[in-house]
Amino acid sequence: MSALRWSVRTLDRALDGETVYRELLAAEPVAYWLDGSLTDRVPRRVSVLGTSVGADVITRDVADGDVFAELNELLASVSGEPPIELAGLFCGGYVGYFGYELKALTGGVAAHQAATPDALWIWANRFVVIDHDHDRTYLVALDAGLDAEEEWLDRAEAAAADWWMSWVDPPAIARLDLESHLEQDRTTYLAGIARVLAELEAGQTYEVNLTNRVRLPAVPDPFEFFRWQRSANPAPYAAFLRYGDLAVASSSPERFLTVDADGWAECRPIKGTAPRDPDPVQDQLAAKALAEDDKTRAENLMIVDLIRNDLGRVSQPGTVNVPQLMQVESYRTVHQLVTTVRGRLRDGVTAVDAVRACFPPGSMTGAPKIRTMQIIDELESSARGVYSGALGYLTVDGRADLSVVIRTAVLTPDATVIGAGGAIVLDSDPVAEYEEMVLKATATLGGKAGTSD
Repeated sequence: MSALRWSVRTLDRALDGETVYRELLAAEPVAYWLDGSLTDRVPRRVSVLGTSVGADVITRDVADGDVFAELNELLASVSGEPPIELAGLFCGGYVGYFGYELKALTGGVAAHQAATPDALWIWANRFVVIDHDHDRTYLVALDAGLDAEEEWLDRAEAAAADWWMSWVDPPAIARLDLESHLEQDRTTYLAGIARVLAELEAGQTYEVNLTNRVRLPAVPDPFEFFRWQRSANPAPYAAFLRYGDLAVASSSPERFLTVDADGWAECRPIKGTAPRDPDPVQDQLAAKALAEDDKTRAENLMIVDLIRNDLGRVSQPGTVNVPQLMQVESYRTVHQLVTTVRGRLRDGVTAVDAVRACFPPGSMTGAPKIRTMQIIDELESSARGVYSGALGYLTVDGRADLSVVIRTAVLTPDATVIGAGGAIVLDSDPVAEYEEMVLKATATLGGKAGTSD
C-alpha cells in the first residue's frame, strides 16, 4: 500500500477558474476543470482544476475487463489522512467518466462500440480547489514518494497572481442547422418513437429514453468551445476534460450520484424543466404548470422507483428514502422538477460499488432498466459513448460526486458529437418529443435549454 502525502497552500480568495486553466493547465497533455462557479446551485459551489504528473490515466473499453473493480483496487491501494482544510472538498483521487457502454458490466450488453474510451479516469495529483462560497482557494500537490510538488505549487501560485478574461465568440458550429446533421433524421426518429409506443402498449416497458446523435465538424479549439458553452448555458455540473486529442465539454444540470464521508449515497434525478420568465407572474405560473404536469410527474416517479431499487441493492435495509419528491427548484434560467433519493451504504460497500449498482443513470434508460436497455439497443444505431454516462470524481477518502452526462459535446480532431433525447411514455406526442430532442441538442451549443436528458 502506498502512503500519500499532501502539500497544501491556501489563498484567502477564490481564484478565477478560467485564468487558472489558461495559466497553469492549457499546455498540459491531460487536464480537467469541474466548474461550479457560474451557477446558483446550493448548498456549496466548488470548482476543481488540475492535471496528472506523469499523465497517469486509465482508459478502458468494455473488452479490457472490469474497470469498476480496477478502480476499487487502485483506490484501496493508497493510504493517508487528507488535511483538514480539504474536508468535504476534493482531496485527490480520480477525475473522469464512465461511458454508457459500460452497461455491459452492469446488466446490459455491448450492442455498439464507441469511438472514444468507455472509461477515462485521470489520477489527480496536482490540482486547485476553489471554494467560491467561502472565498478561498487551495493549491494541492498529492504524492506517493515524489519530490516535485514544491515546483508545481510555485507555478500554481504564480498563475494565481494573473487574472484576465477575454470575450468569447460563439463557435461556427453553433450557427449550423442541427437537424441536417442528425444521425437519425426526423422520419427515422419518429419511427423509433412509434416502435417505443408499441412496446409500451405491449407492456414491455413503462418508459424509454430514446436518444439521437448530432455529428458536427470539429472545432479548432475545444477549450474555446467550452468557454462559450459555460457562458451561454451555465450549469451546476459544468465540466471540461482533456486527454490528448479527446475533449469533453459538459453543461450538465443533473447529479447522478454523490457519496459522502459518512457513506450516504444520494441521487437527484431531473425529469421536467421549464424556462424562467422575466415576468414574475408568468414565471410563477410556469413553475406551477411544471409541478402539476401529469406526464412529467409520471416520468419522474418511474425513475425514482428505479433509483430506489438500484440504491436498495447496496444500502443498509430501511435507509433508502426520498426526502424530496418532485419539487420545483428554480435556477437562473430554468425551473426543474427534481427528486432526491438517499440511502446509507452497507459496511464494506465503496463509492465505486454504489456507482456500479446505479449505472447507467436510470434517467437515461427508462424503466425497467434491463429490458428498456434492450429496446434502446434495437432502436439506436450507434454507441452513446460518453453521453448518458457519469462524469466527476472518486476520492482517495471514499467519497464521490458524479453528474449525468447530458448537454455534453465530445470533441475530437475529426468531429464534434452531441447526444440528445427524451423519455417516451404512453401519452407522449411524437412530434413534440422530436422537437424537444432537437432543442436539447441546441442547448448544448449554448441555445435555449429545454427539459433534461
